[in-house]
Amino acid sequence: MTIEKAAALRALHVPGKPLILPNAWDAASATAVREAGFPAVATGSAAVARVLGYEDGEATPVAEMLAAVSRVVRVVDVPVTADMERGYGLDPAELAGRLLETGAAGCNLEDSDPRTGELVDPDEQAAFLAAVRAAAGPALVVNARIDTYIVRDGGGRAEAVARARRYLEAGADCVYPIGLSAEDEIGALVGEVDGPVNILFKPGAPSLARLAELGVARVSYGHGLHRAAHAYAVGMIGAVSEGRSPYE
Repeated sequence: MTIEKAAALRALHVPGKPLILPNAWDAASATAVREAGFPAVATGSAAVARVLGYEDGEATPVAEMLAAVSRVVRVVDVPVTADMERGYGLDPAELAGRLLETGAAGCNLEDSDPRTGELVDPDEQAAFLAAVRAAAGPALVVNARIDTYIVRDGGGRAEAVARARRYLEAGADCVYPIGLSAEDEIGALVGEVDGPVNILFKPGAPSLARLAELGVARVSYGHGLHRAAHAYAVGMIGAVSEGRSPYE
């Protein structure tokens, strides 16, 4: 069943007709995503970590993160792709095996060290991705995050394109230059990368329609929806503490 769901998820990555993923953070939000008609569900590590009482950056014990993914998988009938940061210290075979045990059909894997924020050598990351691919076979859709746009002196588009090509050669299904939001830069990168590209939707990013025109194949929302939902809840709780109705 996981292989079929991975194949279905992989097929949704169509340049010009992007897969839209409003990232979920628990079973309830995943159910909401599915009920809204989305054909796949993605988790976001930062949001899940906060819900579980931890900070982002692999501070969540891996067993708790995987259990959270399992709960999301259990409540939806569509493929689930899990944000696994850089693997939580697991070797590639164990990471692939434990992720597949949750029923997930895909994963995000990033190329900076969550603890130091430093970029990982691209050859080292490519070897890591290749080992995950070898262990999982076609049962996982691997989204290789490229962090050059969010770290100091990341190297800009040239470095991002070089990493993207290397990761696709290593077996990644999609590349994710997180932090890239300038319309002209997105178009240029998509044009130079022979594979599906994932863009993070955030304030200031091009519209979904424009991202489609630029040839983007996947759009994620990261922890933005959870952050907004949490802020709304904080406001309601504040109203209660002040003796006001939270529903006004």
